[in-house]
Amino acid sequence: MKPAFWARRAHKWIGLIVGVQALLWMISGVYMTVVPLEIIHGDHLAHAHSQSLAAATPRIGQAALLDRYPNITSIKLKRLLDQEVYEIKQEKIGQDKQASLIDARSGAKISPLERATVVALARKAYQGEAVIIGVEWVTKAPQEVAKRPVPMWAVRFADSGATTFYFSPDTGDLLARRHSLWRWFDFLWMFHIMDYQERSDVNNTLLRIAASVGLLFALSGAWLVFYSFRWRRTA
Repeated sequence: MKPAFWARRAHKWIGLIVGVQALLWMISGVYMTVVPLEIIHGDHLAHAHSQSLAAATPRIGQAALLDRYPNITSIKLKRLLDQEVYEIKQEKIGQDKQASLIDARSGAKISPLERATVVALARKAYQGEAVIIGVEWVTKAPQEVAKRPVPMWAVRFADSGATTFYFSPDTGDLLARRHSLWRWFDFLWMFHIMDYQERSDVNNTLLRIAASVGLLFALSGAWLVFYSFRWRRTA
């Protein structure tokens, strides 16, 4: 049989194999280019509120803080709602550095934060009008925040995007903003990079195989175009 016959057969079967994945690449790519990245990140849903520190506020000295909480590796003074706090990190043998919040006035440890404090933080950060419909203490991170440390607080809002804020109980930081557009992005990203478990490996074996097969599809198509023009010139 002529080489063109085998090239056509290969092109057809390779097209069937990669066609569905190519369609998923196109659909996910269009979504990623149409929806702005700042929307995906939820920048419109929550903003950090920076507050200046009062110079004359009485605070526990750092020397006293070091005596009270040993093995401190870093100290940061910041505001938590209407309260000044120290965010400290302590080195513990065989463990990662542990962060804690300390009342800057009394030196008392106030973390992990209670539910009421987290609700107040969520209401202050949220830029919408929806009410809070749920507050959950999370000990096993769901897929949408799989890379974030647990435990954490999840605060859910009754808006059209099913917005959820995740807060650190140790620092009060807003760890993640999740909403329906982000969840669709994450779902399509999974198909785009063909990592169906962690959704983060952009250099996985399955993706390399699909890309290689797609290259073969393109090369076989290019060869058929070349052969077609060559055949017409010699006919």
